[in-house]
Amino acid sequence: MPEHGLLNLQIDHLDELQRRYESALNEHGFDGVLIASGAAPYRYGDDQRWHFQGYGPFLHWTGLTGREHSWLLIRTGETPILWLHEPVDFWHATLPRPEEPWLERMIVHTLAEAEPPSLPACGELAVLGDPAQIGSVPGNHNPEALIQTLNETRVRKTAYEVECLAEANRRALKGHEAARKVFQEGASEFEISLAYQQATGQREADAPYHSIIGVNAHAGTLHYQYYDTARPDASRSLLIDAGVRYRGYCSDITRTTAGEGERRFAALIHGLDQLQQRLCTMVTPGTDYADIHQKAHQGVAALLSASGLVTGLDDQVMVDEGITRAFFPHGVGHFLGVQVHDVSGKPKPASKDSPNLRMSRQLEEGMVVTIEPGLYIIPSLLDPVLEGPLGKHIDTSLVAELRGCGGIRIEDNVAVTVDGPRNLTRG
Repeated sequence: MPEHGLLNLQIDHLDELQRRYESALNEHGFDGVLIASGAAPYRYGDDQRWHFQGYGPFLHWTGLTGREHSWLLIRTGETPILWLHEPVDFWHATLPRPEEPWLERMIVHTLAEAEPPSLPACGELAVLGDPAQIGSVPGNHNPEALIQTLNETRVRKTAYEVECLAEANRRALKGHEAARKVFQEGASEFEISLAYQQATGQREADAPYHSIIGVNAHAGTLHYQYYDTARPDASRSLLIDAGVRYRGYCSDITRTTAGEGERRFAALIHGLDQLQQRLCTMVTPGTDYADIHQKAHQGVAALLSASGLVTGLDDQVMVDEGITRAFFPHGVGHFLGVQVHDVSGKPKPASKDSPNLRMSRQLEEGMVVTIEPGLYIIPSLLDPVLEGPLGKHIDTSLVAELRGCGGIRIEDNVAVTVDGPRNLTRG
C-alpha cells in the first residue's frame, strides 16, 4: 500500500480507537485514562538497562516503540494529549519526532525530564502502565476491569493495523529468503541471524521477539535461543521463526528447510506445509479456533501414518492416546498485533487436552491469528511413549534417523475477513 494511503488509514484508526476508548471509559465510570509508554529497567547489580520496546496500549495508539517516559491522555469528548520525552542529552540520541498527519490529531507536548506530566483536570482518572513508572501519578492504577475491556479493543484490527501487519510480513519474508539461502551454503546459526537482519534492515534488539534459528537437532527445541558460531559439519535442516516490527506491529513467521539429500525430512516438510495451508482455509468468521487446533492434530496423525513413523494405529487413536501431542506439543497459534502473543486470546481456559493452546475464542472479522502446526523429534516427549505400551507402533529407526533434523514448524499470519482468510504471509 502507498505510504499516503497507510497514513490516511491511520487517521481512521485513531478515530476508531477514540470511539472504543470512550465507550470503555463510560462503561467503567472513568472520565479519562493516562497511558504510560514505559521505561527499560536497569539490570540487577549493573548500570546497563534492558532494551525497550514499549507498553501495548501506548503502541496501539502511537506505534512509537522507542519512546520511554512518554504519556498519552485520552478523555471523553476531548483531543488526546501526547507528552513525548525529549531530553537534552549528550549521552544518548533522542529519536526524531515523526512528521506525519496523525500527530496533528493530538495535542503534543515535550517532556525534558523523565517524570510524569502535569495533567489538566480529568475527573475520575485511570492510569495504566508499569507500576514502577506510574506510582506517583494520582488516579486509579491499572483497574483490572477497564484493562480487560481495553484489551478487547485490540482484538478486532482496524484496516490500518492489518496493513501494518501485512507490511511487517513482507519485510520479514525477505529475511527468511536470505536465511534459507545462506543455510544452503553451509552457514552457522550466527551467520544466518546476520543474513536475516541484513535483509530486513532490523537489529535483533528491535525485532518483535528473539529470532529462533535452529540448525539440525536444535530445530527440535521449540524456543531455541542460542546461535552456534561454528558452521555445522552437515546442514541437514533449518528452522527459523523470526519476524519484523513495523510501526509497532509484529509479524511472526516460521519456515523449515531440508538440507541437500534429506529426502525423507523434505517429504515431511511438504506434508506439513499442505496441512498448514488447509488449516489456514479454516480462518473464517464463526470458526472455533480450538477446532483448527484439533484439525491440526488429526492432520499430524495422518502425516505420522503416511510417513511410517507410526503404524498399526487409527489416526483418531493417535490423537486420543496423546501420541500426536508427543510430536506436536504446542498450540496451533495465537493472536497477533502490537504484541507477538497479543492480548485477550483466552477469555476461558483451554481444554485439558490442549493446555498449551493460546486461543479459546471463536474467530471474528478483523482478528489476526497465526497458524503454526509442527512436527518434532523431541526425546523428552517421545521417550516415555516409546517405553510405554504404544511404543511398539513407532518406528524407532526412523525416529533415530530424523532426530538429527530436530523438527518442523510452518507458520503464517492470517486475517479473518467476511470474504474468507487473508493470508498476510503468502500474499
